[in-house]
Amino acid sequence: MHILLVASAFNSLTQRVHAELRDRGHTVAAELALGDAALRRAVDRNRPDLILAPMLTRAVPEDIWSAHTCLIVHPGPPGDRGPSSLDWAIHEGAACWGVTVLQAGAEMDAGDVWASVACPVPRVGKSDLYRNEISDAALDAVHLAVERFASGTYTPWAQTGTARTRPWFRQELRRIDWESDPTETVVRKLRAADSRPGVLDELLGADWYLHGGCPEDGLRGTPGELLATRNGAICRATADGAVWIPELRARRAPGGPAPCKLPAVRALAGRLPALPELPAPTGPSAGRTLADIRYRESGRAGFLSFSFPGGAMSTDDCRRLLDAYRAARARPTTVLVIGGGRDLFSNGIHLRVIEAAGDPAAESWANINAMNDLVEAVLTTTDRLTVAAVAGNAAAGGMMLALAADEVWCRAGAVLNPHYRLMGLYGSEYWTHTLPRRVGAEAADRLTREALPVSAAAGQRLGLVDRTLAVAPGEFGAETGRLAVRLAASPGVTARIAAKKAERDRQEAVRPLAAHREEELARMRRTFLDPDAPYHALRRAFARKEPPDRTPPHISTPRPLIRPRPGGSRSGTFRPDGGRVTGSGPDEVARRPDGCYQDD
Repeated sequence: MHILLVASAFNSLTQRVHAELRDRGHTVAAELALGDAALRRAVDRNRPDLILAPMLTRAVPEDIWSAHTCLIVHPGPPGDRGPSSLDWAIHEGAACWGVTVLQAGAEMDAGDVWASVACPVPRVGKSDLYRNEISDAALDAVHLAVERFASGTYTPWAQTGTARTRPWFRQELRRIDWESDPTETVVRKLRAADSRPGVLDELLGADWYLHGGCPEDGLRGTPGELLATRNGAICRATADGAVWIPELRARRAPGGPAPCKLPAVRALAGRLPALPELPAPTGPSAGRTLADIRYRESGRAGFLSFSFPGGAMSTDDCRRLLDAYRAARARPTTVLVIGGGRDLFSNGIHLRVIEAAGDPAAESWANINAMNDLVEAVLTTTDRLTVAAVAGNAAAGGMMLALAADEVWCRAGAVLNPHYRLMGLYGSEYWTHTLPRRVGAEAADRLTREALPVSAAAGQRLGLVDRTLAVAPGEFGAETGRLAVRLAASPGVTARIAAKKAERDRQEAVRPLAAHREEELARMRRTFLDPDAPYHALRRAFARKEPPDRTPPHISTPRPLIRPRPGGSRSGTFRPDGGRVTGSGPDEVARRPDGCYQDD
C-alpha cells in the first residue's frame, strides 16, 4: 500500500514507523502537521491508501478523516484519552500501560480501535519509556492495524465501558516541595517531565526548568540545598536524601528567544556557588548515583557503557569517554564492548552546547575533533575485538562511532540515521572510510544523500549491523554480555584478532586514516567558519526548538528501500574499502530541522 504518515514531528517513533513500514514493502511518505491546508494538499498529492499518525498533537480535519481511513497512534490503553498520557502513567506509578491504534473521528482519542498492545512501565524517564517500551508496543500495534486494514475484512471495535479523558499535566502538578518531598517523589516528578516540558522551579534567584533526575544514596543536606557537581550535573538535597539534575533550561523571557536546554553547571554559569566536584564511580555496583560512564568485566570481556542526555556528546563528554576507553583498553581482555545500555547510543556532537557557546564555530571545531579522537581510538584498536552494543537510536557521528567497532550488535527496535546532511554538514568521524567499507560506495552515497531513517533489520541487510537482538529494552545489556563472554572464549578469537591487525595495516597502506580525517575536517572547518552556511541556522533552530515552516522534501517524497549490494551483508570480517563517497554534501537541506535525531 501507499501510506501517508502525518506527524507533529519526525521524531523517533515516526522514524521507526516510516522505516519498518518500508521494510514490509509499503511505500511511505510523511507530512508534518503544520496546518490544515498543507495537510489537505499532501493528501491530494499522495492519494494514500491509508493515513497513519504516529505522533500527532492536533486534530485531523473532518473532511480528511471522513473521506479516508485515518489511524491515530495513542500512547495509552483503550479508554485513556488526553494529551499527557505518559505523564499521568509515570506520575501515578503505573506498572503496565499500552498503545492503542484508533480511527480518527470527531472526538479526540475516542475512535474505534484497530489494535491495542500492552507494555510494562519500568522506572525510567518519559523519553526513555517512549523510545523503548512504548515504541515497541506502538510498532506491534501499527503492524497489526495495517494488516487488518489491508485485509479488507476487519471491523474495528468501538470503545465502550469506562473512558477517562484526563487534562493537560500542568506545572502545578509537577511542582517539587523540596522541604517535604522525599527523593522517590522528586525523581518521579522529574522522570514524568524529563524531556518536555521539564519541572519549573526556582533556583539561585531565577526560574528554571529541571530536566532529568537520578537518585543519590550517599549525600545529604538541608532540603533544597545544592550539594555538589559532577560532569555538568548538580546535586540537590531532598527531604530524605538527594537527587542529581543533569540539565536545566532557563524560563523564556517575554519576547526573547527560546533558551537552550544545557548541562546544569553550564546553564547556571556565574550563579553557581563554590561546590565540590565529585568524581563519578566507574564500577558496576556503585549504588544509586549519577554515573554516565561505567566499566565492568566478565570473563575475558570488558564492558564500557555510557549514557548522555539526548544522546548528545559535548567536547568534555567525548574526552572523558576517550579516557575511559583508553583505560579499558589497558585491561587484559579479548573483547571490548562499548555501549550496551537500554536507551540511546549516541547522536554525535552536542548542538545545544555549541549553540550556547560564546564562539559556536570554535566549539563546533573542538567538539568534532574530540569526537574524531574517540572514533580513531576504536578504529585503531588491533589487540582485541571491539563490539558496539547499540541498544537505542544512533545518528550522525554516533552512528560512525558504532561503525568503528569490529561488530555492531543492535536491538531490534533501534533506529539508525547514518548521515549528516539535515544539519547542513558534510560529516566527519571517518565516515568516508567506515560507511563505504560496510555497505559499499553506492549504498553509502544513497544513505547520506537521502537522509532517511533505517531500521535495525534493514541495517543488517545493508551491512551496517552484524547482529540484531529481538529482546526487551531492559534485557539488551544482559544478552550482549552473554554473547560477548561467549565470543571472548571462542576458539577462533585469537586468529580473528591477528587477521584484524593485518587488515588494518593493509587498509592503512591503501589510504591512511589520517587522509580521511584531513579531508573530512577541511570541509567541516569551512562550514563552521562560514557565517552564511546553512549549518548555523539549522543548529540554532534545532537547539532552540524553532518550529519548521514546511515538510522537508526528503521525507515527503516516497522512495524505495536501499537494497544491499551483491554479496549480502557483512558478517564479522572487514571488507576492502568500497571507495570514497562524494557528492553527499548539504546540497538540499531543509530550512528548519524536523526533529530528526532527538525527541526532546
